[in-house]
Amino acid sequence: MISATQMRPGMVIKFEGGLYTIFSVFHRTPGNLRGFVQAKMRNLRSGTMTEHRFSSEDRVERAVMEQHEMEYLYDDGEFYYFMNIETFEQMHLTRDLLGDAVLYLIPQLKVTVEFYEGKPISVDLPAQVAMKVKETEPGLKGATVSNVTKPAKMETGLVVQVPPFINEGEMILVNTTEGTYQTRA
Repeated sequence: MISATQMRPGMVIKFEGGLYTIFSVFHRTPGNLRGFVQAKMRNLRSGTMTEHRFSSEDRVERAVMEQHEMEYLYDDGEFYYFMNIETFEQMHLTRDLLGDAVLYLIPQLKVTVEFYEGKPISVDLPAQVAMKVKETEPGLKGATVSNVTKPAKMETGLVVQVPPFINEGEMILVNTTEGTYQTRA
């Protein structure tokens, strides 16, 4: 158990029978009133965001998570298969659990899977992923970096806005938190 004032973004807590990841925490001390902690958190099961006001004296239970480094192998349309890098055990996860992360999963991608009581809860992607441009409009000769962009469809189906000089078949780095073009790979 930790004090509500010790909560930090990224921490996973047990709250009202569910698991929540802390998104943001604000400690407020209004004039002549008691201090409180305003926490914005996401339910790991449903993905819904909620806000809750904890008093400074409240105690919350921090969930103990196991983390395993895994490698994405392939998908069969229904399940996404991963292999534990240390034990070589294979497991499958559903699209519901992975959410938007499926748009960044390319074979041999290393991810961190978080487990709670032996069950997978979430997948942490690397900050950037090198992906191949599957289709886009032809590149313009002499085009330089500017604020003009064009849509490009990646090998996973993700659509990213890219500069005009990017062509089909090129490898680019995509930011996984924002889904944006970074640079050529």
